[in-house]
Amino acid sequence: MNGTSETPLDVLIIGAGLSGIGCACRLTLDLPDKSLLILEARDVSGGTWDLFRYPGIRSDSDLFTFGYDFEPWKSDTAIADGGAILAYLRDTAQRYGVEQKIRYNHAVIAADWESEEACWRVTVEHSVTGVRSVIYARWLFSAAGYYDYAEGYRPEFPGEDEFAGKIIHPQFWPEDLDYAGKRIAVIGSGATAVTLLPALAAKAAHVTQVQRTPTYVVSVPARDPLATILQRFLPNRWVYAISRRRQILRQRWFFVFCQRFPNAARRLIRGMVRRNLPADYPIDVHFNPPYDPWDQRLCAVPDGDLFKALSGGKASIVTGQIDRFTRTGIRMTSGEAVAADIIITATGLKVQVFGKYSLTVDGQPVQASERLVYKGMMLDGVPNFSFAIGYTNSSWTLKIGLLTTYLCRLLKYMGENGYASAVAKRPDGQLKTRPLLDFGAGYIQRAVDGLPRQGEGYPWVMSFSYFSDAALFKRGRIDDADMHFSPPPSNSKREAAA
Repeated sequence: MNGTSETPLDVLIIGAGLSGIGCACRLTLDLPDKSLLILEARDVSGGTWDLFRYPGIRSDSDLFTFGYDFEPWKSDTAIADGGAILAYLRDTAQRYGVEQKIRYNHAVIAADWESEEACWRVTVEHSVTGVRSVIYARWLFSAAGYYDYAEGYRPEFPGEDEFAGKIIHPQFWPEDLDYAGKRIAVIGSGATAVTLLPALAAKAAHVTQVQRTPTYVVSVPARDPLATILQRFLPNRWVYAISRRRQILRQRWFFVFCQRFPNAARRLIRGMVRRNLPADYPIDVHFNPPYDPWDQRLCAVPDGDLFKALSGGKASIVTGQIDRFTRTGIRMTSGEAVAADIIITATGLKVQVFGKYSLTVDGQPVQASERLVYKGMMLDGVPNFSFAIGYTNSSWTLKIGLLTTYLCRLLKYMGENGYASAVAKRPDGQLKTRPLLDFGAGYIQRAVDGLPRQGEGYPWVMSFSYFSDAALFKRGRIDDADMHFSPPPSNSKREAAA
């Protein structure tokens, strides 16, 4: 079924990145009789892992939890580079027959739920030709990513027009950039900045990270020593399952420890940093954030590569406010000058949860900020629609794997009971709400007012506990009091045709 006729697809997935491919594979495994299609606006799959091309790009989560639960990560490399992750995604899509279900250069323009037909009418535009078409689908799964691929967050700095060198945002890294022997300034303190610093230092004359405030940085093994041992005598699937479970427990333990004992966690992280840097290094200036651990995401550096670059003198950090750009670099408000031939603005992402398409229900626009999330994957009042938002305190894919498993359970339940639509409805009366993501990162705070809200209790909360979510998504009730099901409309021409 190609989805171009009046006959609707069972599931239409928006986005052929990590989440979209994972959802399609899970549907293929659990519900092989369901028809599905993936629409990808770009001309290749992989999402983030194809788009970002800056030096050193890698995961900041281990691949035993960042990988799919159904497809083992076969290397003992826990923190993998972007190329290895991209190969894993594309190999998985091929292995499970998902690649041939992807339509490239197809951007979703609008999606309208038609109650009279119990399906979505999705308007699609070809990214090259501009030709528009319509696809009908019974269920819509949004895996369009969580940030704008066309535009990164890029604040303006005074004096930019005076700077004699190049200014580059990592999201749009020039393939022909020659930075060998150059002085480079990297503005930012997040995962991108701490990844770039050691990667660039290998060829550059010197790299300076310019950060307004410090970030918690922890060194993690690039390879999993237990996996290395187990791979000698156990099958890959067993090694993967054991390593995955171990990493899930480690992540959860460390997060809970940081939340319950922030002062002890701060001392622990400070001690780890101290052991990786020279005795006289000013760690309280550059590695002592003004917030508690895990109020924002921690940065993981494999085998302490950031600390090695700093210790070796090929890189340095300047902490403080930027006054302006000058012809030869950056001037801080303290008066300190940072010499640079190239300035990289690793200043963050521009968040957008549901892509750039319009979403309507029977012609009425859906304003995300006015909706509540149901079980972290649906919006109240929006039928047959789910979306992918992963964990911010653990591997993104852990959550995606759980919610796609739940989606399959939900679709199976609907099929067995003759239902055509499912919609979450918030309880009557006043309901106290709070932001969807209680997370201090700048890219989240800039977007939080435009995101859906969450309530105070189950199932209207955005859980960030893998073990709680595993119980909910794998064994929780489908037909709870807030989920409402409807049979096919009696006058539906498309359902009759199907």
